[in-house]
Amino acid sequence: MTLLPTVLGERLDDILEMAKAAVRLRERGLIELRRPHVIVRLATLNRTYGPQAAVVIASAMDHPHGAAIADERGELTYRNLHEQSNALARGLLGLGLAQGDVVGLLARDHRGMALATAAAGKAGLRLALMNTGFAKPQFAEVTERERVRAVLADSEFTDLLGALPDSMPRVLTWVDEGHALPAAAVTIEALIAANSVAPLPPPAKPAGFIILTSGTTGLPKGAPRTKVSPFTTALVVDRVPFPRRGTMVIVSPIFHTTGFGTWSIGSALANKIVLMRRFDAEATLAAIAAHRAEMLVAVPTQLHRILALGPEIIERYDTSCLRTVLVAGSALSPDLAGRFQDVFGDVLYNGYGSTEVAIATVAQPHELRLAPGTVGRPPVTAKVALFDDDGKRVTTPNTLGRIFARTIAPFEGYTDGRHKQIIDGYMSTGDTGHFDERGLYFVDGRDDDMIVSGGENVYPLEVENLLAELPGIEEVAVVGVPDVEFGKRLRAFVVASAGVALEPQAIKDHVKANLARYKVPRDVVFVEELPRNATGKVLRRRLEEAVV
Repeated sequence: MTLLPTVLGERLDDILEMAKAAVRLRERGLIELRRPHVIVRLATLNRTYGPQAAVVIASAMDHPHGAAIADERGELTYRNLHEQSNALARGLLGLGLAQGDVVGLLARDHRGMALATAAAGKAGLRLALMNTGFAKPQFAEVTERERVRAVLADSEFTDLLGALPDSMPRVLTWVDEGHALPAAAVTIEALIAANSVAPLPPPAKPAGFIILTSGTTGLPKGAPRTKVSPFTTALVVDRVPFPRRGTMVIVSPIFHTTGFGTWSIGSALANKIVLMRRFDAEATLAAIAAHRAEMLVAVPTQLHRILALGPEIIERYDTSCLRTVLVAGSALSPDLAGRFQDVFGDVLYNGYGSTEVAIATVAQPHELRLAPGTVGRPPVTAKVALFDDDGKRVTTPNTLGRIFARTIAPFEGYTDGRHKQIIDGYMSTGDTGHFDERGLYFVDGRDDDMIVSGGENVYPLEVENLLAELPGIEEVAVVGVPDVEFGKRLRAFVVASAGVALEPQAIKDHVKANLARYKVPRDVVFVEELPRNATGKVLRRRLEEAVV
């Protein structure tokens, strides 16, 4: 009986959070309380098609002539995107696919990605978003595990398609100049041209989509989303301002959570989304200037590449239009946060979460000035808690704990049947961290990144952030390698700035002067670049296994 007040209190708190979310959605222009029929329409479309198709249909109704996608082949309006995805949906079903079947999408960021995503929702096909960095064995294994029935892919990935059964339908989403069509493959342009652009009968139920985890320590796991509440959008827009009927540049890959989510929100707000198949730092600045983009969505490594261009190149492009730069997907170092805002102004937002929990916290520009590297505070409808190794709540500031989150976007479990640890309704993010006296959260490292050296626990992120501040160091990663005496010893992999000669002992001395002795790397290895995945996360296993 004593639990009843607690349960009622939590229920009331949830209701209040939903009310706050509705207010925030109205303020951001995603719902109009004075037009309830529009809210009902969007909710109905979402329940029928899923969010990836619903936002395209709704924006085509309200803003048919507005630019939806801009890529190297020009622009598509929302009407173009809606009608062509109708035809593509018919074409996919005409290949023998049935509602509920899984289709894999292996594509870079361009119109083909957007068309395929919307078409899958309209056809009632479950979309599995594949990592463009896959090797052939990974691609084959994930395709089999997710029961993929057809693959939509860019022509540059033709070699990977060779791992699939010959009978599996192949649809090319983008064909590079000079690339011959593989046998039995058809292009999306051919399917669109051969089918009616009229609306399809709605699917019996939304099939949803599957986003893969980063897979930095093994085969990526599949995280499905069958139903997504419209209120999930509040997790992002509560603390991050988006343009409305403006322009966004997204260079974070759309096959991952950040890119996919911001493309969906941007489309719901009828923005023009500027996409580039391959990231290029200077081309990104050029796109911002040419399209007068108010928002950039990126991963921290890409911001580092932009700053590395140097003042002379950066100043060639007028980026004064930028109001929001959202980064997520990997750790934002304090040094990078400060340097970026010194150059581009206080426009940086640092999102923290995971494929499983969505957005858990967001740091706003003033918070990054106050505490560079912070991941900020939970947005509306999200809650964060820290637990110790015994499952007890951590309530003291500056005390390390395991980070757990509870959001309005509930995790459905991995497609292989596994699940994340849950304590008191909060789900593990897999990270450790702390909060300070101001309530700002900080990520100290991954649970599985912790290095035990001579009986002492070391989280490499602390050492990496310290070294990133050293002049002449472009990038750095610290891993643990086997050691006869200590079990593990720390090895730092350093990318030096062009033309700079660094001494390993000077790097060790800097750590020794600022951190405990057991956190000093025993080895310093200089490399030309760090191995990273598409979202900028360092592939630590490759470094741990590297022969030096």
